[in-house]
Amino acid sequence: MKTTTNKTDLVKKMREIRDKFSIEIMDMTFEQEREYVKNQLAELKLKRHGKQHTV
Repeated sequence: MKTTTNKTDLVKKMREIRDKFSIEIMDMTFEQEREYVKNQLAELKLKRHGKQHTV
């Protein structure tokens, strides 16, 4: 079975993610932004790493 993806849905989702991110970092300095992104990436890696081992 093939999966179809609606491109407009992907664009809409990406815009929502980008807008949310922009709001979260709006009042941060560059150093705070770097630390925030670093922490977010670390959390994502932990989530992915955890899911791979539970399968």
